[in-house]
Amino acid sequence: METSETAQTGRILLVDDSPADLRLLQLIVSNHGHTPISFNSALTALEFAESASPDLILLDITMPEMSGFELYSRLKCIPALESIPTLFVSANTETFDKVHAFALGAVDYITKPYQKEEVLARINVHLSHHFLKMAQARTIEQLEAALAEVSELKGLLPICAVCKRVRDDTGYWNSIEHYISERSQAEFSHAICPACEALLYPDPRPRDPA
Repeated sequence: METSETAQTGRILLVDDSPADLRLLQLIVSNHGHTPISFNSALTALEFAESASPDLILLDITMPEMSGFELYSRLKCIPALESIPTLFVSANTETFDKVHAFALGAVDYITKPYQKEEVLARINVHLSHHFLKMAQARTIEQLEAALAEVSELKGLLPICAVCKRVRDDTGYWNSIEHYISERSQAEFSHAICPACEALLYPDPRPRDPA
């Protein structure tokens, strides 16, 4: 699903102990087609984050139970969340916190008070990058699978000497086009080679006597 701005929408995990700030983030996210999954407790977020299956994570830094930095480190130990892009939000504008956030692996840092347009723009950019990376990963997996199947064709193939059909593992005789297309992404374009063309369409013109 996409917004009117053609930005892809996703599930966004929000963690902030401030009720007012959390509500504002929820409104920004939900009003533009995204699905907010909100927690005002870092411990509760840690418990349920994996089952929330987020596409993006926003973490407040200053929280009583554990800091956003610590929560980030513990979330990244969960395999399902390891590659999920994470943004830190904070009222702290100190350079040290920003540098530390990026050193940990965060993709962005948003300062409070929030500017709706800025928050939404950053969310959409990082979601788009995340979905693009996921699509690229799926393409690579498909190519690797295709290459693995093609490698099967390197072995000895039982092929009929007359009709040129190939016998598969189940004993069924397939056309060679079907056999290869089932095991690769190859597509066929049929043509007639010169030798076959000469047999099928012999030149009707009489030959000059030698």
